[in-house]
Amino acid sequence: MRFPFEAAPEEVLAAPETFVDAIFSSLASDFLVMPKGDGFLEYTTFAAGYEDLKRITDGFQDFEFRKVLSAALESPAILIVLRSMIGLTPPEWAYLASSRKGIEIPQGAARALDRDIRRNPTQPLNPGSTTLLRIQALVETACGLIHEGCPTVAADKLHRFCKADSIEGVTSVKQMAHLGAPYAMLLYERFLGRPFAGHRDSVSELVGDGLESAIEEVLTQAGITFRKTRRAERIAGFDQAPDFIIPDEFAPRVIIEAKLTEDDGTARDKATRIIRLCQMAEERIRSGRQTYEVIACLAGRGFGVRREDMRQMIFHTKGKIFTPKTLDRLVDCSALSDFRTRS
Repeated sequence: MRFPFEAAPEEVLAAPETFVDAIFSSLASDFLVMPKGDGFLEYTTFAAGYEDLKRITDGFQDFEFRKVLSAALESPAILIVLRSMIGLTPPEWAYLASSRKGIEIPQGAARALDRDIRRNPTQPLNPGSTTLLRIQALVETACGLIHEGCPTVAADKLHRFCKADSIEGVTSVKQMAHLGAPYAMLLYERFLGRPFAGHRDSVSELVGDGLESAIEEVLTQAGITFRKTRRAERIAGFDQAPDFIIPDEFAPRVIIEAKLTEDDGTARDKATRIIRLCQMAEERIRSGRQTYEVIACLAGRGFGVRREDMRQMIFHTKGKIFTPKTLDRLVDCSALSDFRTRS
């Protein structure tokens, strides 16, 4: 099976379906395995925080927030356990605490606190006065929510506290802790929330970085001068900065866009982005300016669903589409070969 980067542009345009199949055959996903990242909290540490909270609350019977706050400052993992019990993200928890206690807790500050604790979960906290007030508001809000349990809502609505360990407030917490959890209910709650959803979101950039790192390694081994852009960086002449510019943004000759997705809906947006870069290259030709070759490096099962999107990307890139399985041919089968200084 031949890949589109191995064929002449005319051949690619004449029989695109064959090359769509070739790209699809090289796309692979490893979505069952995720990077841990530097903020991953091991279960043993989480469980230790759980036991600390259980002990300080007398077996989850007394959620007096001052006691919980004092314990959390000494054993920060307690804050992660508390957040898991109420089932909120750091920004959501901060929003509720801000509205209930009248203390401003920016979402960025809430995320930073959560990330710092996950990185150093056993190191006692020594916050400044502002951060201490915010932590107090968070703890007091969480303890209040745990006591209150799930309020009554309309029949066509679902409250997020309608879960096994919060539907009846502290009573539900004690039952879960002492009687054991019904496995069907745990599986149902996991189904609603997607397993590892929070961790998947927190390491999403690391997953994408793997593809970019592989491209960077190929370019470096070939001795090719390149400019790797930063996220959200603004580059003159581009609506959105491409991931790699060769040799640099002042005289671009090749640009590489690295895209990973496990979702076909997201894949469509990313395909549109690649096509737009190709259109910009064509506009430069029409205006008589030096243009560049657009290379797409794709990974993830999301790109293997929409044939028309892949057909359009093959058409606009003139076949310059690579996947992790074909990155070893990235330099030889593209304009990058003109910039190779090492074999």
